Amino acid sequence: MRSFKFRATVLILIAFVLGCSEFIVVGILNDLAHQFDKSVTTVGYLVTIFAFVYAFSTPILTALIAKFRYFWSLFWFMIIFILSNLMSFIAPNYNFLIVSRIMTALVSGIIISLALIFANLIAPLEKRAWLVSWVFSGFSIASVFGVPLSTWISTTFNWRIAFAVITIASIMTLILFTFSMPKTPVAKSSKLLEQLTLVRDSRIWLGSLLVMLSASGIYVFYTYLRPILTTELGFSTDSLSILLFVFGLMSIISNQASGYLAENDGLLRMPLVYSCQVILFILMIFLPYVKWLGLLLILLLGITMYLLNAPVQVHFFSVAEKEYPQSLVLSSSLNSIFFNFGISLGSATGGILVTNHGLAVIGPGASGFALLAIITAILLNREIKRHNRIKPGITVEVDEGYDINQGNMSDSKLNGKV
Repeated sequence: MRSFKFRATVLILIAFVLGCSEFIVVGILNDLAHQFDKSVTTVGYLVTIFAFVYAFSTPILTALIAKFRYFWSLFWFMIIFILSNLMSFIAPNYNFLIVSRIMTALVSGIIISLALIFANLIAPLEKRAWLVSWVFSGFSIASVFGVPLSTWISTTFNWRIAFAVITIASIMTLILFTFSMPKTPVAKSSKLLEQLTLVRDSRIWLGSLLVMLSASGIYVFYTYLRPILTTELGFSTDSLSILLFVFGLMSIISNQASGYLAENDGLLRMPLVYSCQVILFILMIFLPYVKWLGLLLILLLGITMYLLNAPVQVHFFSVAEKEYPQSLVLSSSLNSIFFNFGISLGSATGGILVTNHGLAVIGPGASGFALLAIITAILLNREIKRHNRIKPGITVEVDEGYDINQGNMSDSKLNGKV
């Protein structure tokens, strides 16, 4: 029950249920619109609201939990998460659904941040990139199995049943977490200002900006993936679950490739990744004319979706451990915070584009964010290189392991030069 592999599986399951809850609206967009007599664009703003609340609540809660143990913080936030999904299940009207989604968003960011902290603590140094990529893959697995299954449940039975399934899965995951994870120590700092010294580092805020721009570009189109597949490409509603399943497989490939990139100077490759995205987004103009090639293009975008995740998360951890140890919890949340700022910005941009110009301009609109991501990635890599050059010969110690049951660092250290 306390083995590394089992604990890693529990952390992946946490990310899975979070992903199912966050992405479910994409799969049941049309059903919610029909249920509450709202336009698809109006219901699409649920994605924007969720991401906006998620992004703003996470750093605040990060500061508030600093005096508490990681274990009990995650435990009680999971309780709130379960109750909020239960509220979505019983939502009698659209406004009640909005409130329930806000509650879910309030705790989702801090839950994944704490899950990443556990990943950082339980994994030996050589396994960190692997485990971080797999925790993020939990979201992709949710896209592969959770979102298509929710879509099928919604179209076959009712969208409420989909929320009920997520609630039950969350309860089971919480039970596994309770009996497998140790009672970790409190954070090193309880003051928000002390933790925020991390974001003053140019390597951190440029990395955060890159995360936001990356997510913005993807979510301009991903928020409207269902109508793109059915309206633009002309696929039937019956085939939608299969198509979403295949797209989810691409996102799993993306997360696994992200782990490989994290171990092989992945940030240096990001300008090429976003250059490919620009080309793919612009080619989306021709979607209505080339059905199967258009589907291939969408799947290729799915592969690029999460390539940044593990490299930038390992980058944040590395900078915090070496120079800002008081900000370790905050460093674990930056990717989630700014990814959701990006989701909010991207989904809102997509909504404006669709409302005023239709689905045809989704691709060109998304390409603008990808172009900005190219520039930011280049600046980030230059800043990392400059920082390494101006601090030669400084010896740092990186903890290879954490004796989680004893509550202190292991004696094994890895010495290196910056």
